[in-house]
Amino acid sequence: MSIMNARVADAIELLTTDHENLRTLLADLGDTATNQVEKRTELLQKVAREVRVHARIEEDVFYPAYRAAALTKEDVKHFFEAQVEHGVVDLVLPDLENEDPSTEIFAAKVKVLTDLIEHHAEEEEDQMFPRVQKLLGKERLVQLGAEMEARRKVLDLG
Repeated sequence: MSIMNARVADAIELLTTDHENLRTLLADLGDTATNQVEKRTELLQKVAREVRVHARIEEDVFYPAYRAAALTKEDVKHFFEAQVEHGVVDLVLPDLENEDPSTEIFAAKVKVLTDLIEHHAEEEEDQMFPRVQKLLGKERLVQLGAEMEARRKVLDLG
C-alpha cells in the first residue's frame, strides 16, 4: 500500500483514541502528589491542550454532522447533552489551571475534571457513537475523520 492510499481513521476511531489518551493523562495527573508541582503543571498543560483541541474538533466538525443527521428526539438529546457537558468542562478546566498545584484542592479539582470527562466519553462511546455509525455510515465517518484531522492540524499550529 502506498503512502497515498494510507487508511484514514474514521471520526469515531479518532475520538475514541482521544478519549483513551485523555484517560491516560488524567490518570497520570491524578496519581501525582502535592510535592510534584512540576510534574502536575506539565501534565495539566497536556490535559488542557488535549481537551481543548478535542472539544474544538467535535464542536466544529463532528457534532454538526451528527446534529444534521439526527432523526429522533433521543439523537437530539445526546447532541445537546454533549454540548452542555463541554460547557461544564470549559468552566472546570480554567478553575483547575488557576489552582496552586501544590495543594490538595488541586487534586480534588483533578478528580472532578476526570469524572466529568469520563462521564462524557462513556456517553459518547456507549450511546452517541453507535447511533452515529447507523446515521452516517462508514464512508461519511471516514470523510469526517479526514476533516477532523485537518482541523486538528490547524489547531495545533495555534
